[in-house]
Amino acid sequence: MISLTMNQYIAEFADYLKIEKRQSPNTVSAYKRDMKRFVSYFSDKKVSEVTASDVRSFLLSMREEGLAASTVARALSSVKSFFSYLFTENQISENPTEIIESPRPWRKLPNVMSMEEVDALIAAPDTKSPAGLRDLAMLELLYATGLRVSELVSVKMSTVDLKVGYLRSLGKGSKERVVPLGDAARIAVENYLLNGRPALLKKRSSGDMFLTRRGVAMTRQGFWKILKQYTVKAGVKGAVSPHTLRHAFATHLLERGADLRSVQQMLGHSDISTTQIYTHILQERMREVHDRYHPRA
Repeated sequence: MISLTMNQYIAEFADYLKIEKRQSPNTVSAYKRDMKRFVSYFSDKKVSEVTASDVRSFLLSMREEGLAASTVARALSSVKSFFSYLFTENQISENPTEIIESPRPWRKLPNVMSMEEVDALIAAPDTKSPAGLRDLAMLELLYATGLRVSELVSVKMSTVDLKVGYLRSLGKGSKERVVPLGDAARIAVENYLLNGRPALLKKRSSGDMFLTRRGVAMTRQGFWKILKQYTVKAGVKGAVSPHTLRHAFATHLLERGADLRSVQQMLGHSDISTTQIYTHILQERMREVHDRYHPRA
């Protein structure tokens, strides 16, 4: 068995794809690009020395670069085909990729508003009107608690304790959680209940906290429209949805030192891996700071 360099094996593999497998030039080029990335990651390593752990490390490095799951999956497919070819040709005694499964697609990192953008958005409502007091209370509450929009519009008078400063929310799967309000949200809600809600209620009876001008419960669609108007007024760039404030809530907490488990509980995530997406955002920001300010970056 003749021992060749990794690049020589790749050249033979490309010929095999072109001549025996009758792959198109574009397909062969795609395989070669993937394998070039693979070779550059391992530098001088011989094909016989590559292990399953090495291949996993290579895939993880692609993920950490922020590449799409489809790109990583395609690279793995190329690497698996390459080592399968080598194994069939008796160039290696074991195929290190045989036990490796294709990576699951991971979630796209959400866009996160800066604290300055959140401040500008929260300052947008005109608090001289009952509707403005309501809107301020909803925005403060959304950012203070990380509620989903469906949970926000479902808040009842009976589920908020302003004296203690906590809110009870029924989330996904009818799971109840208790979330602290914070002073800013508590004051905004208190002001709305005293000076805004009675005018919107118009002597009707309702257990819902947030009401429209017709005195009925605010809807998800209604709040979306309100938020869109304030986004424009505040000059916040990019798409902003109620979920954007939920993302901001989690990210800003973690940036200021909150532990992941507490954030998980406040968001109502049943699985902490769902919350861990926010740590990737922080890692990206740290990398940006390092690249920008480190003298040898």
